[in-house]
Amino acid sequence: MSRAELAAKRHTSQLVDKAILATISAEYPGLSLPPIVYVIAAYKEKDNIERVLEGLPRTLAGLETRAIVVVDGNDDGTGAIAKELGAVTAIAPVNRGQGAALKVGYAIARTFGATYIVTADADGQANVEAFEGIIAPLVAGELDFVNGSRILGATEVKSAARNSGIFIFAHLISVATRTKVTDTANPIRAFSTALSEQIQLDEPQFQASELLISAIMSGARFGERPMTMKRRTSGKSKKGGNFSYGRSYARVVLQTLRRERRKKRLRK
Repeated sequence: MSRAELAAKRHTSQLVDKAILATISAEYPGLSLPPIVYVIAAYKEKDNIERVLEGLPRTLAGLETRAIVVVDGNDDGTGAIAKELGAVTAIAPVNRGQGAALKVGYAIARTFGATYIVTADADGQANVEAFEGIIAPLVAGELDFVNGSRILGATEVKSAARNSGIFIFAHLISVATRTKVTDTANPIRAFSTALSEQIQLDEPQFQASELLISAIMSGARFGERPMTMKRRTSGKSKKGGNFSYGRSYARVVLQTLRRERRKKRLRK
């Protein structure tokens, strides 16, 4: 894809984000978010979203929470369920990818007054008991970005290829950033809304590694906390096959490392 095509794609995505923010303002007049928000990207998760939202802690580290659900186009009824359960719900007009959905969720969090973001998957594979330990170092002012780690915790997902990939990419990113990382693709993480505005996020789909690398290389104080990854109880993963997922993930890792190193040189 040429630079002109990339620029046009980014411009279109920005217009979609602005339209979503305008819709939220119209549908939730006077919206004021609590200090902590859960940002959830959802795509065809009507069978899981109710269980996920009902299981989220109403307070973390003594602070009130609320969920933001961004339905990534092609709504199958997920949006209606999320709204009924009290989540601030945005429905994108087109399917753009999990990364784009999360990014606009971060923008909603910033625009309407939240201080901290906790990301959560819409499939219910993460144990919510880990959220308290993940957000606590931010609220205490000890860290700026906290990643969940199934390596420090546990996983019920028995995929040799995927679990091997976790170790390989963790080693690569640890060496490249000179920061110990054990789980680079974990969906559970916490950071401030201010940090979400400071770092560059371009990837529409595989955002986990871009967000992680960008945060670390921007100088954010980074840490990990244990969590458990459970088996999916219904629906199918949207990540595709192990080979195609691994290839796309590797592309984003390498592109982000090159970009952040270039930015670091320019800052010097």
